[in-house]
Amino acid sequence: MQSVYRQKNWHLKSKMSETYDFLFKFLVIGSAGAGKSCILHQFIENKFKQDSNHTIGVEFGSKVVNVGGKSVKLQIWDTAGQERFRSVTRSYYRGAAGALLVYDITSRETYNALTNWLTDARTLASPNIVIILVGNKKDLEAEREVTFLEASRFAQENELMFLETSALTGENVEETFLKCARQILTKIESGELDPERMGSGIQYGDTSARRIQRTQQQTKRPDCSC
Repeated sequence: MQSVYRQKNWHLKSKMSETYDFLFKFLVIGSAGAGKSCILHQFIENKFKQDSNHTIGVEFGSKVVNVGGKSVKLQIWDTAGQERFRSVTRSYYRGAAGALLVYDITSRETYNALTNWLTDARTLASPNIVIILVGNKKDLEAEREVTFLEASRFAQENELMFLETSALTGENVEETFLKCARQILTKIESGELDPERMGSGIQYGDTSARRIQRTQQQTKRPDCSC
């Protein structure tokens, strides 16, 4: 079998010069044709992917972003939406800190499949995975089959964040990744997520970030009154 893992040259800086406080592992999941690869390409390259074919297995990209004053490297795994690759892509879910759950607003079929994708993510990835529901192809309003209100209710019922995006125009694409990353960072700072726990999908980028984080957590502990 040919390799199903393909790495894009989507690193904005060389690894030698790249510095960051945290690394978050992200997934992009959802049915074939929802525009997952186009969203990732728009986020990394700031342009629309014209010649987009269905992803074979898994593709990878990364980008360093500023989140709440912290430098965060997003390590993003774009998974195939076709059923025949499901067993392969599931192996990449383990240890993911965040996920974009993508459907096509012009395709009722991709929306109806969301529950299955969500179940996989919460079963196979980190127990505390942060998931944002993404309604893609917002630019095709005239062809819409799934209303904003319906998707909003689904997100609320399943405790998901929610945004509609357009990989074509770039609308809300960066904000989708940043919104998810901000929520993860908030959970780290509150102590709900521990970057040093195996399988958290989070890593410290350097020793200074680790030292600062430990100091913050220690200052939050109440003094003993005994």
